[in-house]
Amino acid sequence: MRAYTVVDAFSAEPFKGNPVAVILDAQGLDTAQMQAIANWTNLSETTFVLPATQAGADYTLRIFTPLSELPFAGHPTLGSAHALLSAGRVQPRDGVLVQECAKGLVRIAIEGEGPERLVHLELPEPRITPLAPAEIDALESVLGGEVDRAHPPAIVDVGAVWVVARVAHAETVLALTPDFARMATFERRVGATGVTVFGAHAPDATAEIEVRSFAPSCGIAEDPVCGSGNGSVAAFRQHYDLLPESLRYLATQGGCVGRDGRILLGVTPAGTIQVGGQCVTCAEGTLHA
Repeated sequence: MRAYTVVDAFSAEPFKGNPVAVILDAQGLDTAQMQAIANWTNLSETTFVLPATQAGADYTLRIFTPLSELPFAGHPTLGSAHALLSAGRVQPRDGVLVQECAKGLVRIAIEGEGPERLVHLELPEPRITPLAPAEIDALESVLGGEVDRAHPPAIVDVGAVWVVARVAHAETVLALTPDFARMATFERRVGATGVTVFGAHAPDATAEIEVRSFAPSCGIAEDPVCGSGNGSVAAFRQHYDLLPESLRYLATQGGCVGRDGRILLGVTPAGTIQVGGQCVTCAEGTLHA
């Protein structure tokens, strides 16, 4: 019997944002059992909380899609921190939690309490590799639309590995109808977790950009609101000097799947990318495993 919570990340409203299933008592489960549970929940990610093994960490988190384990992911990191805080299982030290995962130690800043709480993670150091021209051609084919070649699509590795591409407008992002079977093959060929696409909203819009993330090779046709995908977009924009002067902006994602998430992005003076937002608990119960 294990405590089990479902949290919507990047939303203050239940049943919006991106859900993550959090198993708060994962000791004794092996990798095969964790993968089976993640396949059963059938959410984009399911997490398993374990005791920390590194000095300075508050807990260890293992993160699974329905088909595979990830070394790091964004909305599961934020949603799991929210679940642990809400259950009283961790307490921030000087406003910070430290998560241990396969990618290393991840700092998570906590602002406020209860429904108004904001949670911000520090993105692992990104590694950026430009996509080869032939692969850009293949990407446009599977997306069913043109991408910005003046700022060529790139593979951005933050633990989760995203092919990031910029398109003309937010409306272009929302109109895409990818070929998911061919995209899964493309992702496996280039060694990516998935594909994240972004485009600018009109200047008078509340948010600066619209984002969509696809990961059919991981069993997720479209991830509703993706933290690592948005962090990879911020890294891409930083790489090409496309960030706003303030180095802070709001992104929206999930409208195409009825999830309407809001993601806060920022870059510190030292160049560290922060990904944040609100979270809300939608379900609590007991897992018989």
